[in-house]
Amino acid sequence: MNTRRTFVASSVAATMAGPLLAAEGTGAGAGTGRKTIETDVLVCGGGCAGTAAALSAARHGARTLLVEKAPFAGGIITSVGLPYFDGISNIGDHRVVVKGIALELLSKTGVCAPDAQVIKPHNPTIPNTFEFKALLDRELQAQKDRLTVLYNSFACATDSSNGRINSVTIANKDGLVTVRPKVVIDCTGDADVAAWAGAPTEQSAEVQPLTLHFRIGGVKPVKGIGGLCRESLVKAQAQGELPYFYGPGVMFLFGKDEVYIHGIRVPANPTDAADLSRAEMQGRADALAMHKAWKRDIPAFADSYFLEAYPWIGVRESRRLIGQHVLNEKEIMGGRRFPDAIATGCWYLDLHPNKTTLGSANDFKPEKVQPGPYDIPYRSLVPQKIENLLVAGRCHSATRGAHASTRVTVTAMALGEAAGCAAALSLKNSTNVAELDGQKVRETLATANAGPFTDAA
Repeated sequence: MNTRRTFVASSVAATMAGPLLAAEGTGAGAGTGRKTIETDVLVCGGGCAGTAAALSAARHGARTLLVEKAPFAGGIITSVGLPYFDGISNIGDHRVVVKGIALELLSKTGVCAPDAQVIKPHNPTIPNTFEFKALLDRELQAQKDRLTVLYNSFACATDSSNGRINSVTIANKDGLVTVRPKVVIDCTGDADVAAWAGAPTEQSAEVQPLTLHFRIGGVKPVKGIGGLCRESLVKAQAQGELPYFYGPGVMFLFGKDEVYIHGIRVPANPTDAADLSRAEMQGRADALAMHKAWKRDIPAFADSYFLEAYPWIGVRESRRLIGQHVLNEKEIMGGRRFPDAIATGCWYLDLHPNKTTLGSANDFKPEKVQPGPYDIPYRSLVPQKIENLLVAGRCHSATRGAHASTRVTVTAMALGEAAGCAAALSLKNSTNVAELDGQKVRETLATANAGPFTDAA
């Protein structure tokens, strides 16, 4: 028994002696029985942006804590099941415009070479979303000397004063935990931390609809299956079986008799807890309604079976930061160059309406708006009023129209990598991220083959 106790005690001590300093009932948590954690960088949210931010901060030498509410990283790719690396290459010439961590991860899935200059199609899919979870686990664990990951953990409150975040409260199996970071990176997608801390944010009265992705097995591949599915859903909607849908996209991505579906459309407010819960339930009901209609109407689905719906409904739009610079549509479409550019975007202005659209996700008139590769400045990650906070991913500082392009997976990774780099650089230089020279961030990213690639040949 003594040997076992010694082993357990030493194991706990070893765990706590990693990149974080932790104590029971001290500091900000004193008198509450809370655990308190001190770290250089706290990354809230482990989706596309947050995973890249945590890896980047740790690789640049900062003690980093990544907090993610799911039991795995990857966000929209793993929790929502969208397997696309949207934004990695330009649609016109297929030139890779986002390198760094995003290209590294894509190459490790086997889709491209580590030094790929051209990728076709411009929005490649990864072969297996579960394997991508495991890939992210390995990459995060490889930084264990400087990076601690807490899955199943929510950021739920901040304590701020004098323009600075003093602590962030997280909730997990340890209860309420007080984290005292030097720099916080908000990668929640909804700008939760920024809003709680008092940084200016905005949310449009109407936001883009939410989508639940799902898969069906035992489907016979037949010509024109997408059109058949669309006709069936039109019928189902007319009969009151389905409120809305789009497309649908019906693709044999993962198996010869298995279809992956994106076509669910649920209008909702994703920053309202009750409405988000309603949307999750509506998404599942709609997925089953779609399968039921296809099984009834389409012979190719006669022997099919529902495989899975991914754990979370996908959110496209919610709060956005109002930062030191608000990136707008004119800048994107004009290809404006910024001295403090830290990432490149290239996706079209992808706005989904809150209504049914047949055969497409959008209803552009007369046509969709497609920019060339454009710069995103460091100042779009920097809030007003809070000096030790950065915001990366789809909630960075942009207008609604610009955000329709910058919100996609790979662009979010690029923004996260830049934020992680900036956080580490600010600590090395003993300055606040709000005062950090964005050109220095750009130069540091370039040493890791990251940053903007708008001017690359």
